[in-house]
Amino acid sequence: MQCPGAEYLLFIMGYSMVAGATGRLLFGYDSFGNVCGKKNSPVEGAPLSGQDMTLKRHVFFMNSCNPEVKDVRLSSTILCVSSCPEEQLDTLEEVQLFADKNGSFLCVYSLNSINYTQNPNADSLCPRLPVPPSKSFPLFNRCVPQTPECYSLFASVLINDVDTLHQILSGIMSGRDTILGLCILALALSLAMMFTFWFITTLLVHIFIALTISGLLFVCGVLWWLYYDYTHDLSIELDTERENMKCLLGFALVSTVITAVLLSLIFVFRKRIKLTVELFQVINKAISNSPFLLFQPLWTFAILIFFWVLWVAVLLSLGTAGAAQVIEGGQVEYKPILGIRYMWWYHLIGLIWTSEFILACQQMTVAGALVTCYFNRNKNDPPDRPILWSLSTLFCYHQGTAIKGSFLITVARIPRTILKYIYNTLKDKQHNAWSTYMFRCCFCCFWCLDKCLCHLNQNAYAATAINGTDFCTSAKDALKLLSKNSSHFTSVNCFGDFIIFLGKVLVMCLTVFGGLMAFNYNRALQVWAVPLLLVAFFAYFVAHSFLSVFETVLDALFLCFAADLETNDGSSEKPYFMDQEFLSFVKRINKLKDTRAQGEENSLRNEEGTELQPVV
Repeated sequence: MQCPGAEYLLFIMGYSMVAGATGRLLFGYDSFGNVCGKKNSPVEGAPLSGQDMTLKRHVFFMNSCNPEVKDVRLSSTILCVSSCPEEQLDTLEEVQLFADKNGSFLCVYSLNSINYTQNPNADSLCPRLPVPPSKSFPLFNRCVPQTPECYSLFASVLINDVDTLHQILSGIMSGRDTILGLCILALALSLAMMFTFWFITTLLVHIFIALTISGLLFVCGVLWWLYYDYTHDLSIELDTERENMKCLLGFALVSTVITAVLLSLIFVFRKRIKLTVELFQVINKAISNSPFLLFQPLWTFAILIFFWVLWVAVLLSLGTAGAAQVIEGGQVEYKPILGIRYMWWYHLIGLIWTSEFILACQQMTVAGALVTCYFNRNKNDPPDRPILWSLSTLFCYHQGTAIKGSFLITVARIPRTILKYIYNTLKDKQHNAWSTYMFRCCFCCFWCLDKCLCHLNQNAYAATAINGTDFCTSAKDALKLLSKNSSHFTSVNCFGDFIIFLGKVLVMCLTVFGGLMAFNYNRALQVWAVPLLLVAFFAYFVAHSFLSVFETVLDALFLCFAADLETNDGSSEKPYFMDQEFLSFVKRINKLKDTRAQGEENSLRNEEGTELQPVV
């Protein structure tokens, strides 16, 4: 499979692996260019570089009680040590005893532990006394002081004053076990939701809608309760906790708005539940001709996970790609290489484009298998291996269609990303309400464009599977067919898509609730807004990956129906390809629509006045 932009992405990957050093970011490094926990290569001009730090996995700050930040780096001398001092050390004799007893040297490497108390320059080469007790926190193996005074100062400087990438990664690394557990929960809930749609009934839809409403209201209530708890917590000292409080307020407001909108839509569509259940039964019958379609998201999900892991690894390597420069005192700093920021932008474009390309391949595979089964005259003898046939057709003939469709989505999302970056850059500066309103209007317009393009692509992929034409021709034919036959069951189709969307929302709500409960127990030293957003995105994306099979089948089935009506009339010479169950479902919808139209006509006639009838 030829992925979009593959050559340049491979170039960035190779360059980042050569020039980057992910270990510096994940495991920390000392002031002399040595990465803790590994064997290092020497840096020219830095005599204390190139040491074997295999046994020294912890990062120790010699001035942890009064740290200062200079050029996004702590000005205090940093060392790699084998263990953190768990008790307070008041004198150099105690520092020396700790080194002899634990093999953990807290003074500069050039000073032997025997000379800790004898060297006249020991005050500048050893940590400032008293050395506070500390322990290794799962924050890149840093030795975090435990005394309240030092803890507050150290944490505020280490977390709040470092660059954004370190801050985000610190939250992810701190809660990595929680994030992994929540991702597994989202995967299990998505599988359960997929089988719920497979065995859907009218009672089950009512239960499902009730659970969704309860979940939305419950998550909103928990968010507002947590925000109230934060605002009345007098022990909040760190900026991280204040940031969490602000993010909770944002989450609560957004969830309240989303809940209000979804409740309104549920109320509007409440009368179409029975027809929607019948529609899903038709969808499930179409899937039963090729039941392995339900497992289609698994390989898509596996490929996406592999790509995302690779993308993050390259991103970390790009973030640490820098040239070592020796500064005063033989210490080492890493300066970013010119042009790296441009690679970050292209790397972001590659993430969006390749992810959309993988999803497009799944949609084309599902649509191709459904089209093969639909346009089969003998319904009692379904075609053999329709999924494999659809995959082979995709790889041989229609990769360009998937690339064009995914590129359109990427082009629509890049301006949104640029606008968001500009807005976040300027939000701390003074700007009037008009500029804020314009930014939000642009966000809304690009979001609507993105949704329209997604729907256009899905129909274009189905038209490609039907006619075998290119992307542009297929998109034009799909729009023409849908515009001619949109009156048949568009409303039921929309409500079916809405029910599928509610399934995704329910999975995300349950996962986010679990994340709120888990992250709330570790408020300090962790900006958990980013991990929670990551979990919410992952939960929604996993649910979308699994439930999109029903969505793709629904849209492709509608397009096949429209094409069937366009070429056949139901006579013996031109019989419909649709089976009797689908045909009776369409007739019921048309009858319901005619009844409703007749009722509206009678109501209008009564408003205009009763027509006089002749007396017989």
